Amino acid sequence: MDRVLQDLVERVRRFTRFYTRRLGTLEESLLGSQFSLAEARVLYELATRDGPAATEIGQALGLDAGYLSRILRRFETRGLIERLRSREDGRRSHLSLTQAGREAFGLLNDASRSQVSGLLAPLSLAEQSRLVEAMATVESLLEPKTAPPTYLLRPHRPGDIGWIVHRHGALYAQEYDWDERFEALVAEIAASFIKDFDPKRERSWIAEIDGEIVGSVILVKASDEVAKLRLLYVEPKARGLGIGRHLVDECVRFARAAGYRRIMLWTNDVLHAARHIYKTAGFRLIATEQHHSFGHDLVGETWELELE
Repeated sequence: MDRVLQDLVERVRRFTRFYTRRLGTLEESLLGSQFSLAEARVLYELATRDGPAATEIGQALGLDAGYLSRILRRFETRGLIERLRSREDGRRSHLSLTQAGREAFGLLNDASRSQVSGLLAPLSLAEQSRLVEAMATVESLLEPKTAPPTYLLRPHRPGDIGWIVHRHGALYAQEYDWDERFEALVAEIAASFIKDFDPKRERSWIAEIDGEIVGSVILVKASDEVAKLRLLYVEPKARGLGIGRHLVDECVRFARAAGYRRIMLWTNDVLHAARHIYKTAGFRLIATEQHHSFGHDLVGETWELELE
């Protein structure tokens, strides 16, 4: 091994030691929980997949089949998982978390969020973006063929809101043939958000891939008890990555933390993808109205999510 390569190897190893120490992954249990790092990863896969088989989890995590089997047996003994035999193949079982398993995952997930928030808190918004972009670079370089595009969510910066107005106008003209009056409406909403911005009770989220904006949403105060979700959009090339759902989930999480009791939103029935996201997130349609706007006859819809 030549000296240059040897130096690079040592720098990677040094970074690995630093990172595992900062995240506490060498401790016997992760984040003060009852789970090891491997168990926590298996728990995450169970919580975020729809009835996976053990082989699916093993392939995703690169775990030895015997080791994974022992973890799953421990989970079953603790009442954290249940098995359902496949109707298509009687030799195959689908795994899912029990109520106790979901509660255990929820506690662990919250602890992980708090830990990462604590790591990011001392950094400026620009430093946070640099850090996450660097992580995305590492991921894309080490898994260039299998890793999907990695996105990050951040608050708005100067210039972002104007870009969002522009992209709304261009995309809705292209996809729905809406005229410039829609862009004017978006501009009014955006300008009001900036002029009256209350950081304690309002927030924006900008989705980025490699420094390029690919989506956004804002949450604004309608009253002391009601927040309003506005201006959700995702660029066509970034759809299918879960960005829209993630943006809406962040709105819901923030609204709960800010003390709102309800989130309202207004959309139109032709926006099928957005409506699906809202329905999946738990919103329900409470009112419809026919209207002529943006050069078309439309059906407006009001959706609501109770946070209690």
